[in-house]
Amino acid sequence: MKSLRLILGDQLNAAHSWFAKTDDSILYCFFEMRQETDYATHHVQKVIGFFLAMRAFAEELRSNGHQVAYLTLDHPDNRQTLPDNLHFLIEKHGIEHFEYLLPDEWRLNEQLRQFCGALPIPSQAFDTEHFMASRHEMRDFFGKKNYLMESFYRSMRRRYGILMDGDEPATGQWNYDHDNRQKMPKQHVPPLPLLFRRDVSNLVQLLEEQGVKTLGRVDAHDYSWPVTRAEGLQLLNYFCENLLPHFGDFQDAMTPQHWSLYHSRLSFSMNIKLLSPLEVVRRAVAEWKRRPDAISFSQIEGFVRQIIGWREYMRGIYWAKMPEFAKLNYFENDRPLPDWFWTGDTKMACLRHSIQQSLDHAYAHHIQRLMVTGNFALLAGIHPNEVDAWYLGIYIDAIEWVEITNTRGMSQFADGGIVGTKPYCSSAAYIHKMGHYCDGCFYKKDQRTGERACPFNSLYWHFHDRHREKLERNPRIGMVYRTWDKMSGEARAATLEQAAKYLDGIDGL
Repeated sequence: MKSLRLILGDQLNAAHSWFAKTDDSILYCFFEMRQETDYATHHVQKVIGFFLAMRAFAEELRSNGHQVAYLTLDHPDNRQTLPDNLHFLIEKHGIEHFEYLLPDEWRLNEQLRQFCGALPIPSQAFDTEHFMASRHEMRDFFGKKNYLMESFYRSMRRRYGILMDGDEPATGQWNYDHDNRQKMPKQHVPPLPLLFRRDVSNLVQLLEEQGVKTLGRVDAHDYSWPVTRAEGLQLLNYFCENLLPHFGDFQDAMTPQHWSLYHSRLSFSMNIKLLSPLEVVRRAVAEWKRRPDAISFSQIEGFVRQIIGWREYMRGIYWAKMPEFAKLNYFENDRPLPDWFWTGDTKMACLRHSIQQSLDHAYAHHIQRLMVTGNFALLAGIHPNEVDAWYLGIYIDAIEWVEITNTRGMSQFADGGIVGTKPYCSSAAYIHKMGHYCDGCFYKKDQRTGERACPFNSLYWHFHDRHREKLERNPRIGMVYRTWDKMSGEARAATLEQAAKYLDGIDGL
């Protein structure tokens, strides 16, 4: 029986059981499609990264004896949509059976479900064999209870025996988050990031000739992201040997001087499945065990929590709450995204640097995303759809299952508290506490009103004032309202007036 097996661009798992043996009756297919380049405006480095990784993986399968059909973006047989390309190959090769790996995006999952429902030949879906928890495991784990990440994280640690002493955490303490919030000293210089070098001018030309709309910048002669498993493993080793010793210390730190700091930047390799979460965690834990004097427990625990706690938790939220999650708008925000989110052309130093870095590298670390760009969008009342589209497009590691739960959930609180127990927002004080952006900024971090008052300050109070009915009973926010109520009426009025002025002129900030 002639079978066709589909591999999507984020399903490049060389360890999958599909590839354990070769079979000439099985044809693997890959497609570069306008369907995928055009459903959002993606960073040019993201599109190139996917195409490079897909091409390299397909070539590896061929070299191992597998049969592969690969339609490049400009291939004359490319119908540019998934159903049309599959129909074409099924007819061309006389396919009698269709198989695919379960997509991680609701959009593609539904498209393939409907496609198979109308197929005249049998079809079957398989697990990607990548994640540590099954698609609906977290939904079943919590039932109707609140989805607390810490509870899920502990269950994962126990199941896989990671940093454990029997059934208890190795040190008697589960979470070292409070130890991992240091501001980076101004003179501190982290190791340089490991970058890969390749010429991608042919792909830049391809995208231009095909009229694919992208955002951001790329050096066509010096593309730096890993696109093969070997490169992903090289980046993993570099992180463990050079960056893990201070990862936890400075994981929340922000500075305009260094763009990658001590972060692993493994998310792209993991999200397209070149690396598995379990092998990443085990490699990091092995390095900690090898060098316990150089790598404190708080460093390794913070990293493990990001991978087997937060990453798996966000996927569980996605499959438990979609597709309704993508429509949630708890605060009923309706403001469009400021134009400078696409250029970085703003007088606010923290936003200017975070956005320009994102445009340059298709990357920003989690605190830049949460407490700078996301913080501003929340305080300003930007519509969650606009925020989702920006984050999904601009970051190389952004695939909807992990992007929308972090953005609409954690960052924008548009889910009303499914992901986070309170909105994550702040005035300029937090941004100054964790970084060096405020030095030399046009705006003054200590001023709430006035021509050069930092917009974060008045917008912070404006946000809480206009959403008081929804937030004041939250036990984690009570102190905010007590502080607000202690201000004089004149001070509150001036603060709200300042915020309204900034919101009216938001594109000029």
